[in-house]
Amino acid sequence: MQFGRTYEEFTVGDVYKHWPGKTVTEYDDHLFCLLTMNHHPLHLDAHYAERTTDFGRNVVVGNYVYSLLLGMSVPDVSGKAIANLEIESLKHVAPTFHGDTLYGETTVLDKTPSRTKDDRGIVQVATKGYKQDGTVVCVFRRKVMVPTAAYVEERGGEQPGRPEPQEIQPQRRVKGAK
Repeated sequence: MQFGRTYEEFTVGDVYKHWPGKTVTEYDDHLFCLLTMNHHPLHLDAHYAERTTDFGRNVVVGNYVYSLLLGMSVPDVSGKAIANLEIESLKHVAPTFHGDTLYGETTVLDKTPSRTKDDRGIVQVATKGYKQDGTVVCVFRRKVMVPTAAYVEERGGEQPGRPEPQEIQPQRRVKGAK
């Protein structure tokens, strides 16, 4: 399975449909809120959300939605990245609720070789996240610095640092041992 792409493998206009999707649970949302210290009752308190919001229920925190979509894009976009350079824009278009399943896709917008090093380039992409019914919930654009194929080869190929499995040597029995 491919994990990320080299600069040469990106083509402007290509669309990567990230797989699989992810069903967002109440646990996912609450844990993310608590880990990031976002204690807004819109995300954590069902009673509050039911009685005081237009939605009548908890809304999944937007940063989790963004983070989930960013993570979904890693195998297709930034798995070989040297650096994530910039998030140009981020828009939450519609709410996500507990039980919704999110899917993502990324479009390659532009690519430019590095001006300072010939072993890398910058790729600009736009990622769109949508629910099981097709409703778009989040869109963002970013720039990623990715290596060329030569860069990857010079550093050990596709999986640098991966050890080879060692065969287990049978133990010899010592005379007199039980």
